[in-house]
Amino acid sequence: MSTKPRLGQAEFIALIAMLFSTIALSIDAMLPALTQMGAELSPLEPENATLVVGIFVLGMGVGTFFAGPLSDAYGRKIIILLGFAFYTLGALWAGLATDLEGVLAGRFLQGLAVAGPRIASLAMVRDLYSGEKMASIMSFAMTVFALVPAIAPSMGQAVMNLFGWRAIFFSFAIFALVGSLWLGLRQPETHPREKRKPLSARTIWSALKECFANRVFRFSVATQMMVYSALFSIVSMVQPVYAQTFDMEARFPLFFAASALLSMPASVINGKLVLKFGMRILIKSALIGIAATSTIALALWLSGAMNVWVFFAWTTTLFLSIGFVFGNLNALAMEPLGHIAGMAASISSAVATVGAAAFAMPISLSFDGTPLSLLIGVLVFQMIALMLMLRLGPRVTPAAQQA
Repeated sequence: MSTKPRLGQAEFIALIAMLFSTIALSIDAMLPALTQMGAELSPLEPENATLVVGIFVLGMGVGTFFAGPLSDAYGRKIIILLGFAFYTLGALWAGLATDLEGVLAGRFLQGLAVAGPRIASLAMVRDLYSGEKMASIMSFAMTVFALVPAIAPSMGQAVMNLFGWRAIFFSFAIFALVGSLWLGLRQPETHPREKRKPLSARTIWSALKECFANRVFRFSVATQMMVYSALFSIVSMVQPVYAQTFDMEARFPLFFAASALLSMPASVINGKLVLKFGMRILIKSALIGIAATSTIALALWLSGAMNVWVFFAWTTTLFLSIGFVFGNLNALAMEPLGHIAGMAASISSAVATVGAAAFAMPISLSFDGTPLSLLIGVLVFQMIALMLMLRLGPRVTPAAQQA
């Protein structure tokens, strides 16, 4: 392992939050540009512009499968740095493209590449922490990370107003450079050579079998897939809904920032409560809350009682619940698999993300100027997620987890 001293917890959390934030920035900063991109690049089918979110997520899911084994074989830092390099190429490709297909190709490369920082940074946390302590560290990192969705749409709109929507992609390249320098200069390698596993088909197949033989892993990943499906559906459609349903295109970044800021305390609260109540109780409680509020929101829309403030309250509630779900689900899936942390993180995120992209893209493409398909889709996804968590049951001994 590197002879550099281990980072203090505060700086480590901040660094991990920035690495995670690459994903949120890549998605949320693009949202204000969706309407303009659709009108310019796909005037006959402007809803196709929402694919810049879905195709990025799909690329990320595919890349995630390879990022874990590569980080286990070669170390965490090199995979993150290479990921940032290809992410920058994808950003330049999308920014210079002259048609929607070119933009989508660049976005897919961005998603493919961002899997490096996404998975290797998660494995880096698992290298140093485990169990509830890992969940606590993840929650605090997610709190810092939550600032990015709050400011990213406003940043994207400001860049677009000054230089055009293509310049948003160039800002991604600058962000990647800053993250690369911070990681390269400050963070020691957490995965020493003596613990690295050679990359081979046998190793990957063995890890796949071990992961999916574990009941906790299976149910955690399936639950993540459903919650991600709801989240990606909302993120893809939230700007068109504000713009077309409620005529609030100019104010969309303010609504989105308010939702992000109001949801920030959830991760801090979770970081404290998870040590007392455990991951399962908090996940189930959050899913029950999402399902209940989604049912109410759908009923209000069907009755004609929904306005922009009701929609804002509903989306904010869902974002708030994420603070009690994702960090805990990741830690839950990884808890029994610390000896193959990189591969387990890779399989978990790849399956959940690719599956979620496949479920969410039809929802976003069904946008008809109203939030009806979004409300129905989110409710269905959350009900399935809740049923999966109820099937998982309470914590059991490691031996019983294989059942």
